[in-house]
Amino acid sequence: QVQLVESGGGSVQVGGSLSLSCTDSGGTVNNVAVGWFRQAPGKGREFVAAINWSGADSGYANYVKGRFIISRDSAKNTVNLKMNSLKPENTAVYYCAGRTSHTRGIYQSENAYTYWGQGTRVTVSS
Repeated sequence: QVQLVESGGGSVQVGGSLSLSCTDSGGTVNNVAVGWFRQAPGKGREFVAAINWSGADSGYANYVKGRFIISRDSAKNTVNLKMNSLKPENTAVYYCAGRTSHTRGIYQSENAYTYWGQGTRVTVSS
């Protein structure tokens, strides 16, 4: 059973930055497509960003384009989400998810993913 683990959440002021990481103990992250999702208080889970298994393709939700960057670090078996210019509305629990796929393209639907982490909380205050 693959268990993904997120890290890097915390509290930051408006305009600040945070870097989230997603990894697992078995090296799986290097071989799967990965997506980041968020769930704000009282709301459903929604897509943030995704990257395919090779790192050749990535994509973002419109509300984070130009501010968030998703990337792979194969040496560390991690997928990272760098979040810049954070806003209070970015406050949420952020989850990473994995899908066994060696194709081009990304997946924006949470239903496409098999493996999930427990989430890491991000709080942006003014």
